[in-house]
Amino acid sequence: MARAAAFFDLDRTLLRSASSPVLAKALAEAGVAPDRQLPGAAVLGFVYDRFGENLFMMSLARAAALAARGWDVKATAAAAEKAAAGLDELVAPYARPLIEEHRRAGVTTVIATTTPEHLVRPLADRLGIDDVVATRYQVADGRFTGRLDGPFVWSVAKLGAVRAWAQAHSVDLGASWAYSDSVYDAPLLAAVGHPFAVNPDARLRLVAVARRWPQLWLDVPPRVPKFAGIEPLDVVRAFTQPSFFPYARFDIEGVENIPAHGPAIVVANHRSYFDTVAVGMTVLRSGRPVRFLGKKEVFDAPIIGPLASAMGGIRVDRGSGSASPLQEAERALAGGDVVALMPQGTIPRGRAFFDPVLRGRPGAARLVAATGAPVVPIGVWGTERVWPRSARLPNLTNVRNPPTVRVRVGTPVTGLTGDETADTEKIMRAIVKLLPPEARKRRKPTDAELALTVPPGMTPDEVE
Repeated sequence: MARAAAFFDLDRTLLRSASSPVLAKALAEAGVAPDRQLPGAAVLGFVYDRFGENLFMMSLARAAALAARGWDVKATAAAAEKAAAGLDELVAPYARPLIEEHRRAGVTTVIATTTPEHLVRPLADRLGIDDVVATRYQVADGRFTGRLDGPFVWSVAKLGAVRAWAQAHSVDLGASWAYSDSVYDAPLLAAVGHPFAVNPDARLRLVAVARRWPQLWLDVPPRVPKFAGIEPLDVVRAFTQPSFFPYARFDIEGVENIPAHGPAIVVANHRSYFDTVAVGMTVLRSGRPVRFLGKKEVFDAPIIGPLASAMGGIRVDRGSGSASPLQEAERALAGGDVVALMPQGTIPRGRAFFDPVLRGRPGAARLVAATGAPVVPIGVWGTERVWPRSARLPNLTNVRNPPTVRVRVGTPVTGLTGDETADTEKIMRAIVKLLPPEARKRRKPTDAELALTVPPGMTPDEVE
């Protein structure tokens, strides 16, 4: 029975940029290749990284075999092993989760690239890729001869090489996947059952639209689009400065506790729809993008819903019992992103709003158990004075005496054991410690205060 495979292009697809600078540096340091650059190489590299392949650059790549004449094969292999560590750092964040997805589904993974096979193989091994289809250089007496051993694996010839590999390995291309950024790989994309234009160049983007091929960027979560290297969150970031919210003041401390790199789970208490603004502004101050888990009502709303999805938000339908939201969150964390959620799930109503004990759902604890990512608690206070639960919109006119939103970021929660109940309680206690003293005192709210905690048209008695 024929199997399925997933074919990945290398540069600007699996990698965020071109592999050639890293490979050239490793070859030069190993004494294999001369330590010099072609005139204008830096400009060519910039053009390639921004706009993709062009015929001139591919003609240089074809001529590289001749330039390698006389290179010692063993020394070149050693340089390639060293270069693999540098290339590993260029792997797009969401490439690894995608490779792992295919691996779990029993799909064979293959790098299909023009870059010489002997230079790519060590990286493939590091990534757990099953095989490589690439340009091969002819070898004689332990040295490269300056000739190709087989086709120059590019454009239509890449499709031919992939077809030959598929036939030799009993792989059905009609059941397979292909991922590439280049219009020159359109023949390969058209030959598989599941084509994906990844970080597509301008021409491939037009082809993908015409042929209804999905477009994908492996440096951002699935479904997040990019244009000219910019994602919607980059635009939103520009509008999350305090000056854009004249009806609120912000008192934010502890941003340095958000990890500068790698995955992190940010958890906050829930008092208002304005909490998302407060938490988002806080995380963005750290320089990190943030992906929110949010209720399905947010994603179903016109305008706001598509924007939330475009920003990498994760839709949660609490009544469905679906594990999909947490799986998407795990994928975001595997991609090294910050995922934010409010374990209470919804804004408490009535007297529950004033309860000094916060009760959470186990989502954050489950994410910790699944990913090992650190949990960073955030205590939010005062957002309900900007946008109470009883109002359909925030009080935009209160610019003369705006309420203060207090945000405190704590250090990562330690001592989590994997016990969902115990870990959730510990996470909620960490959030409570970041709230002002008044939040930890039990008191009887007034009728007016209770009225602010329920949706428009409801009374506090209806939620008791």
